[in-house]
Amino acid sequence: MAEASILDQDQFSCSVCLDLLKNPVAIPCGHSYCMVCINGCWDQEDQRGVYSCPQCRETFTPRPVLRRNNMLAEVVEKLKKTEVRAASPAHCYAGAGDVECDFCTGRKLKAIKSCLVCLASYCETHLQPHYQSPAFKKHKLVKASKQLQEKICSQHDKLIEIYCRTDQQFICYLCTMEEHKGHDTVSAKTERTQKQSEVKDMQKKFQQRIQEKQKKLQEVKQAVKTLKLSAQSAVEDSERIFTELIRSIEKKRSEVTELIRDQEKTELSAAEELLEQLEQEITDLKRRNTELEQLSHTEDHIHFLQRFQSVSVSSGGEDSPSITVHHHLSFDGVRKSLSDLKERLEEFCRKEFSKISPQGKRRRSDLKHTEDHVTLININPQYYQCLLCEEEINKKLFSLLSFRFLSTDSGSKHSKSEPQSV
Repeated sequence: MAEASILDQDQFSCSVCLDLLKNPVAIPCGHSYCMVCINGCWDQEDQRGVYSCPQCRETFTPRPVLRRNNMLAEVVEKLKKTEVRAASPAHCYAGAGDVECDFCTGRKLKAIKSCLVCLASYCETHLQPHYQSPAFKKHKLVKASKQLQEKICSQHDKLIEIYCRTDQQFICYLCTMEEHKGHDTVSAKTERTQKQSEVKDMQKKFQQRIQEKQKKLQEVKQAVKTLKLSAQSAVEDSERIFTELIRSIEKKRSEVTELIRDQEKTELSAAEELLEQLEQEITDLKRRNTELEQLSHTEDHIHFLQRFQSVSVSSGGEDSPSITVHHHLSFDGVRKSLSDLKERLEEFCRKEFSKISPQGKRRRSDLKHTEDHVTLININPQYYQCLLCEEEINKKLFSLLSFRFLSTDSGSKHSKSEPQSV
């Protein structure tokens, strides 16, 4: 019930003075105001000849004739008398942060209104005289507040209800007769009405700026999303390309190893053949030497001469080729070519990667959004693909593998010499 009462009070409050309606009147747009409040607003618009609603800003010409809404006035009066009565006293005691009733003794109840004339706050019970006694009819009641002293002139101890536009200060009526005499002064209510329209204009501007900022926010979010997707795509492409490149290099490595092994096999086969031939010739020579040794010790002259002739013919009729073998056979050509391959590959990568390094070195400060535009980083995955193209790498670098796999100090292959006699 207390919440319903508060809701009712808001529904029947004047949007100019923010208090319950007094002598309520309804203007053509349907909004209701205190008769004094709306007349004060329209008095300020007499020079223009166009009158507007302080809430919806609908304009009227000529000035509408105002009549008291008796039914609404009765509802407001009943609301004043029944306000917060549904709440029991046990639940109306002032708690932490509440405004206490200045007239309660003992445990104080929660104040529901403050009087700007009495400069006191009242609970429901002690507020009734302000509603019932004619002596309090002109007193200004507002929502219970602890800052009542702020509404009192420190110099004259009078209610502050006037605004000095010249000095931009709140003053009492005695101030207008002394230090603020002759200044441009208006009632606080009149100044509030004017400022209320300015608040509306400011709210429109803030709403416009909020929309602009929200648009910028969406642009930045979209930019961040695009950047992440682009970067992820570039990473995936670079990973794929590097994987292909590594696979290609591994393949070339296997091919080079196979070529070296094949060359080794060929040369070893030739060397083994020569070894076998030499060993066979050595065996034959040893056998003949043994025969000659045995023959030299025989005492039979006829046998000696017969055997000597056969041994001499056998030894003199066969010539053994003299074999020349290169003792410094090596794979220096392979090593040098592979070393050149490594250096050129590294140099090629340095030159090509320098083309994309400026984008990769963008400072964090460059990635900020301004009032005029949003700076984006454009990553083109195809650029990496072009840069690290496997065909380009193979064309420029693996052509170096066309080298001689075997070399000697003289730069020629091993060879066989002309036959010579042993």
